[in-house]
Amino acid sequence: MDRPILERIGEKADRRTELAADRTVLAAERTYAAWMRTGFAALASGVGARTLLSGVLGHWLVMGVGTVLILFSGFCFGAAVWRELFAGAPPPRPDVRHIPPGVLYAISGFLALVSLAALAGIWIGPFHR
Repeated sequence: MDRPILERIGEKADRRTELAADRTVLAAERTYAAWMRTGFAALASGVGARTLLSGVLGHWLVMGVGTVLILFSGFCFGAAVWRELFAGAPPPRPDVRHIPPGVLYAISGFLALVSLAALAGIWIGPFHR
């Protein structure tokens, strides 16, 4: 005999909720990747600004642009972790696994150190005209 219709509807609703939880986790990972991508672009732009703009703009303006871009890259790496770990209300238990918080801290912390090294490099390294 067929199961009651309310039981079948309840199972479908439960599955939709589980799939929504999976979509939420995957959306959070896409957001993390977007922050990281923006940080990499800002880091590369900050380092490149010194080389590309040195003959066009004044020394202090070039250094200011590079500094702001590199500091923004560090902000992006920190924001990536913050958005991933503190995304809001937790969804129902998803089927997909989250990225371990230790990995997020390690990668973003390392990249923040790379940003600081790049910042030191543009200020301490030789300035080419």
